[in-house]
Amino acid sequence: MLANRNVPLLAREPLEGAYVLLTFRHPEVAAAARAGQYVMIKAGTSPDPPLRRPFSVMTVDPKEESFTIFLKGVGAGSRALAGLRVGDAAACLGPLGRPFTPPAEGSEALLVAGGYGIAPFVIFADELRRAGRKARVFYGGRTAGDLQIRDAFAERGVPLITATEDGSLGHHGRVTEPVEAHLDVGAGAATLYACGPDAMLHAVARLAARRGLPAQVSLDPWMGCGIGTCLGCVVPIQRAEDPRPRYRCACTEGPVFEAVTVVWSGEDSSLARRRALEAAPA
Repeated sequence: MLANRNVPLLAREPLEGAYVLLTFRHPEVAAAARAGQYVMIKAGTSPDPPLRRPFSVMTVDPKEESFTIFLKGVGAGSRALAGLRVGDAAACLGPLGRPFTPPAEGSEALLVAGGYGIAPFVIFADELRRAGRKARVFYGGRTAGDLQIRDAFAERGVPLITATEDGSLGHHGRVTEPVEAHLDVGAGAATLYACGPDAMLHAVARLAARRGLPAQVSLDPWMGCGIGTCLGCVVPIQRAEDPRPRYRCACTEGPVFEAVTVVWSGEDSSLARRRALEAAPA
């Protein structure tokens, strides 16, 4: 149900600092988007500037034919979006990309987010609840001001563990540390999901590999088109059947990948292949 539309802004909710929630009307995204998918969107409808930016779908409301994104105004494109007023239009293409896959029955979903990487886990929490799966969120950032979407999980009855590098909220340290602590208490079967900075994604992938746990990561390379044409977002992936890494478009074959298949920066591809082979079904 991919659709290219000029969409109106229905609601704008400023948060602390440069963060904001924006809700747009887009029937196709509202009806079909799944956790981990995204939209390519830019403020205004003119051809200048030509490129849209990718933003994860945070929530959908099929009745209102709307979806919400969570963004931080840091660059020209995101600041222009953050500055839209209700009724203004944006050019939007979506839904795009490969979504997260729910865990097997009996496996707890551990959702590990860094900063605005929390966005796809709100809609994922809704999907997991409908599927009868348990979920737990680990939400990390540099400071408490980076953890803006905590209430969304309390409203859904999903346990939330926070971590900040400066100790201003929750665990003082990296977000993967409370994940390990949770696993250490023998919580049972678990599947890891991660969205956030590359260093955090790699840390989650290493953690999952050490513990023999399945993990999915949402990669965030530069994207120019969202449809696999510009090749700006290719990432090295090595699946069990691949003798060597292959570059795959994160926009169409991702952004969600099995963590064992990602060849991380500075990593030996033979190690990635060994992991992929070990994780492949017998």
